[in-house]
Amino acid sequence: MQLPKNSFKHAIHAGRQQIGFWCAIPSNYTTEILATAGFDWLLLDTEHAPNELPNVHSQLQSVVGGTAHPIVRVPWNDSVTLKRVLDVGAQSVLIPMVQSAEEARAAVAATRYPPHGIRGYASASRATQFGRIADYCTHYADEMCVLVQVETIEALEKVEEIAAVPGVDGIFIGPGDLSASMGYLHQPAHPEVVAVIEQGIGRIRAAGNRAGILVGDHALGQRYIAAGSIFTAVGVDAAVFARTADGIARQYKA
Repeated sequence: MQLPKNSFKHAIHAGRQQIGFWCAIPSNYTTEILATAGFDWLLLDTEHAPNELPNVHSQLQSVVGGTAHPIVRVPWNDSVTLKRVLDVGAQSVLIPMVQSAEEARAAVAATRYPPHGIRGYASASRATQFGRIADYCTHYADEMCVLVQVETIEALEKVEEIAAVPGVDGIFIGPGDLSASMGYLHQPAHPEVVAVIEQGIGRIRAAGNRAGILVGDHALGQRYIAAGSIFTAVGVDAAVFARTADGIARQYKA
């Protein structure tokens, strides 16, 4: 049995725009629906969603056969959590609140076996197809994608150092926490925040790495893509569900 190819990783390294969607609803049913909607990637959130490992496992199973590559956002830059997520089959991970090159190196190390890292070894995990991928340990890193989140002004000041860390495949700018760190809590579309994000995207690209963002506004999304965002999430399932339900209720209650 062959190690699955990471379509998302190869696409962003080739400079092909990847349009994604955020899964905050902890349900394999909704991820199965979204996996066949035409998106390039789905973010399975365990940081700001009530989502745990058994459910992430079922979500990973639910997207098989769809167009969207699953990326798991872990709750923190923690090697134990990353080990467990990788063992259930995630090939791409997003690590929040990475503030320095040192923290980025720690994130990468948690995804690599010794001598290149500290990931614990398991011979019969779902990642290895229960031991059926005989050369998993030889080639797993080729298909492993590590994305780190830069979410504060302090982290952005060090973004070139973070971008230079070997094994960091992409840098995601977190607009919500960034806006808060700038004094504009709950204002990710504030002009000053937008300007800093656009500059940050440009700096990530100039440093030879790949930038990503989450944005809910189409016009702003197009601006960030034009600035160089190469993996761009364009909506959140919970928000879409809530706003659509609100609209239907208003329509019939008016």
